[in-house]
Amino acid sequence: MVDDLIHPCSDFWRKGGHDVATTKVWPQAQRVKWWQEARFGMFIHWGLYSQLGRHEWVMNRERIPLKQYEQLADTWKPKPRPAREWAALARKAGMKYMVMTTKHHEGFCLWDTEQTDYNAARRGPGRDLVREYVEACREFGLKIGFYYSLMDWHHPDGARCARDEKARRRFSEFTTGCVRELMTNYGKIDILWYDVAWPLNSAKAWDSPRRNAMVRRLQPHILINNRSWLDEDFGTPEEHIREAEKGRAWEACMTFNGSWGYMPSGIDWRSTREVIGMLRQCAGGFGNLLLNVGPAPDGSVPPEAVERLIPVGRWLAANGEAVYGRTDRVDGVMEWMPCGQFTAKGKDLYYWVSRWPGNELALGGLKMRVARASYVVGGKPIRFEQTGGRLVFKGLPKASPDRVAGVTVIKLRCRSKPRQELGAGCVVLKKG
Repeated sequence: MVDDLIHPCSDFWRKGGHDVATTKVWPQAQRVKWWQEARFGMFIHWGLYSQLGRHEWVMNRERIPLKQYEQLADTWKPKPRPAREWAALARKAGMKYMVMTTKHHEGFCLWDTEQTDYNAARRGPGRDLVREYVEACREFGLKIGFYYSLMDWHHPDGARCARDEKARRRFSEFTTGCVRELMTNYGKIDILWYDVAWPLNSAKAWDSPRRNAMVRRLQPHILINNRSWLDEDFGTPEEHIREAEKGRAWEACMTFNGSWGYMPSGIDWRSTREVIGMLRQCAGGFGNLLLNVGPAPDGSVPPEAVERLIPVGRWLAANGEAVYGRTDRVDGVMEWMPCGQFTAKGKDLYYWVSRWPGNELALGGLKMRVARASYVVGGKPIRFEQTGGRLVFKGLPKASPDRVAGVTVIKLRCRSKPRQELGAGCVVLKKG
């Protein structure tokens, strides 16, 4: 029986979509495979708050009255099709997918929705900004993600739903209507990224099981994150990089300059080297990095982001072997080293040297034999000696060969799966 949350007369059927009465949801391992191998995505936070340039929580933090804040809906006039600029940059940066805020906490919908007039098509922009984003992603070969904030500061039931059952039902119906439109009006969507399940404190109160079941019937291949009070497909550590839960897929969502929304006064932009380092951490834990860009009100990408992401893309074009695809977790398998860190794939170990030591470099505590060492870039062999628990690279150049970010990746082909044991103690040499 077709779920009663799905409208059987929607555009999805008229445009030749799946028959949700018969479509089977993809197995989780099959759904998540492309995403885990993609590794790197762009987060886009863009909304009315972009005009103020003081963080995406500005309405709440500054207690701006609703009527005053609503005026931003008519003054917002983005330039034509800025999403093409985002998608082009994402592709150049080596990103494989994007996630855009379709509705943030402020409640303004960036698509042409029937649920509320507070949307981009009927107010200042005068057009469907989500559709432009989807078209840009497809033009540049990127997978498509929709962010949707469950919390809503604009909807009259957005807070009242926590103490009034009729309000809860109305707000749940509104939420389901919005999500249904996003899942039916734009073709195949790859990721649904919920955020902030406030003020309701359970999946049952949000009707999340039924709503997410609807989503999976409409988009049987889709990935759903863990922020609707259900675990779903992947965890989302925010502003820190570590595995969400042992054995679960995870994605670290990180700001570029401390703010998700456009903030021109931000000076704490992450460097190219830092972004590459974050990619190493994620790949080393078999996780993903979703790096945020907050476009200006007209949709332009801040130049600081462009200046850093273009070199990241150049570096990934040369060293992507150590990042993309199915990696193995190195935590608990390989130990930290002063000059760099590791990623691994099967019997291949990648040593990311971020502090170049000069002509000689040693690794201690390796519990496997190394058959070959080479630079990832160019594949040139590296001479080495392995004695006991010590591997020494010989005849290295004085400076790092990497001219993009000073991060050179050395590939070790091992005779068995990589493993290292050093511990924290010192080696005591016996006298005599």
